[in-house]
Amino acid sequence: MPSIFTPTPSETERKEPGIGGKPPVARRPTGGGGGGGDDEWNHERRGPRDQLMRIRFYVLFGLSADMIFFAVLVLCFFARQTGLQMNPRTHLFYPDWRPIVLPRILYLNTLVLILSSLAMERARQNIFREIDVLEEWLGLGRPALRAARPWVGAAFGAGILFLVGQAIAWKQLTAQGFAFDRFEVTPASYFFYVITGLHALHLVAGVLALVFCFFGLGWLRRVESRQIAIDSTAWFWHFMTGAWLVLLVVLALGQ
Repeated sequence: MPSIFTPTPSETERKEPGIGGKPPVARRPTGGGGGGGDDEWNHERRGPRDQLMRIRFYVLFGLSADMIFFAVLVLCFFARQTGLQMNPRTHLFYPDWRPIVLPRILYLNTLVLILSSLAMERARQNIFREIDVLEEWLGLGRPALRAARPWVGAAFGAGILFLVGQAIAWKQLTAQGFAFDRFEVTPASYFFYVITGLHALHLVAGVLALVFCFFGLGWLRRVESRQIAIDSTAWFWHFMTGAWLVLLVVLALGQ
């Protein structure tokens, strides 16, 4: 007597998809099964938003390390004020800290940097505008990029003005007799040059990022890549603006 073989329901679904049979549960793209590879495309941690948050975390993590470095530098700034120097003739110790008067152009530079940060924030908002991003997704042009690029240019111009203003402040301080190479006589000026110089180096890196955002974003085909570039640069710029405000307060009131 021939044996009768009854196929399992899952096999029926696989063999007869054309007569209303459902696909295997594990292969449904909406999940609900054993987590097969076919439904990983719908995983929320693999989308552009997760990539944006991950890159933003890396940027903020690196900047937090910079903030620790600046904090240590500020601590050294305050510790040096309590230092003493020995007079070779009398063999007596005396404080050698001479407070310096900050050039007034520093306050104008601060205003320029704040305006630059505001312009970069406007660029960041424009690159995420939903209606423009939708048009880019549909291949109807790059309206989000066109709306963000002028503000990136404004942030770049203000950043250059800030660096030029810092150089003018250094020349004015040197003209007052507080030169960088006279650490034994004026340690306060030495810390001024170190603090402002290291901050300026960070801003040079930010300016290079702005140059890429202005000229190089057109080379990126994916809109989310352009969003990540502008978003990361904006957060870096905001962080450096906040750091400068703290450093200016330390230099102006901490002596």
